[in-house]
Amino acid sequence: MPGVQKSLRLPEETLKEIEQIAKETGQDFSSIAKNLLQEAIIMRRCPGIIFVEGTGGRRARLAGAGIEVWEIISAYRSMGQDFNRLKSAYHWLSAEQLRAALAYCSVYPQEIDQLIDQNESWDERKVKERYLFLSAHS
Repeated sequence: MPGVQKSLRLPEETLKEIEQIAKETGQDFSSIAKNLLQEAIIMRRCPGIIFVEGTGGRRARLAGAGIEVWEIISAYRSMGQDFNRLKSAYHWLSAEQLRAALAYCSVYPQEIDQLIDQNESWDERKVKERYLFLSAHS
């Protein structure tokens, strides 16, 4: 989607932080600023959700838990969308954390569906092709 140019005044410390992230990641200033703003909006819409950099890029996770939202949703769907079963399976998470994951999915279902589909596409052959060291013989 094409962007709309808008002028914005930033505190110098914010400007420096964005520039530092851009330098560390090799991305341009505008991309970093746009992504940070989008994440802030999402976290405001879905309290209890944070974004963390991982091997698959920045993904939505439950605050205080480290588990990615798509993992909770995948389990929830496999349990017939039974919230009580989900609470039992993830007994260390609060009901509020689980509801945060469900709320995020209701707002951003395409993202969650894509991550679940991506995860389900892995099989033994694909893992061995991608991670050659797993098929090496001693």
